Amino acid sequence: MIQIADIREWRTHDVVDSGGRKIGALEGVYVDTRSDEPAMATIQIGLPTRQRLVFVPLDGAVVGPGYVKVAYDKALVKKGPSIGTDDVLPAADEPAVFEHYGLTYRPGVSGERQLARR
Repeated sequence: MIQIADIREWRTHDVVDSGGRKIGALEGVYVDTRSDEPAMATIQIGLPTRQRLVFVPLDGAVVGPGYVKVAYDKALVKKGPSIGTDDVLPAADEPAVFEHYGLTYRPGVSGERQLARR
């Protein structure tokens, strides 16, 4: 697993898919609120005048020289839930991010969010 301190150092570096194709630039990291481990990253994609942030899970991600390689295909990532570059992920939209990747969404026992931006 990538440590949170390490992944923060990679902001603005390229994020590539499992085949080595560039998806975009690493913008932010979201941790699992139960473990405080990196769970999702946001990737800045799009044209300079129409950029957005897409979410991608960090399970299976590896860091290389100047890039972070995720275990998901570029096409799947680009079709995923997104937010504007100045927006935050609404709590109501969190389950859709997990569903897009076939992952189980597990909110806290009192309905707390599973993700927190770090």
